[in-house]
Amino acid sequence: MSVTLAIIVITVLVSLYAWRNESFLVSTILNPQKVLRRGQWYRLLTSGFIHADMSHLLFNMFTLYFFGTLLERVFSILFGESGPIYLLIFYLVAIVVSDIPTLIRQRNNSNYNSLGASGGVSALLFGAIMFQPTEKIYLMAVIGIPGFIFGALYMAYSFYESRRGRGHINHDAHLYGAAFGIIVVILLYPPVVSTFVQEIANWRLF
Repeated sequence: MSVTLAIIVITVLVSLYAWRNESFLVSTILNPQKVLRRGQWYRLLTSGFIHADMSHLLFNMFTLYFFGTLLERVFSILFGESGPIYLLIFYLVAIVVSDIPTLIRQRNNSNYNSLGASGGVSALLFGAIMFQPTEKIYLMAVIGIPGFIFGALYMAYSFYESRRGRGHINHDAHLYGAAFGIIVVILLYPPVVSTFVQEIANWRLF
């Protein structure tokens, strides 16, 4: 079993269990005050393995499967047998790092809770875009948008919605997870920058 598939299986099982056990859900969700005042730092990670509902879970796992598989394959080429371990560490750290801005921003809000793998999934998505910027990402399985254009729109949307501060979606996790994915991929494999630029320069709309 690939690391990507193992992450998906674990996340699905943990999410299903959390839906049946409210006390477990409450103990693993990201609540900034419980993290900072009670020292429950584990919530930065455990919140990435629980989801609000089935649609939330399926969307994240669907995205994780395609881009996690792609990035795991790339890491295996770059780092050999250690590639899957790189992917696992990359994903877990991305979940934690993407939640830190939320932790700071909502530190005085006792009613704020956040859950979901979106930060880690965003990191995988944007890491994959760095290696294949002109490959199309399909919205609703119909509309194909080149990865670098989709990424720019996604970042702009997440930034805008984060500043608005409305709704219950943690757009900061999307935004900072994406930034983490881009930065770490560049640090792990600096030549990706030149190939990224070259592919975009050679891209044509028609």
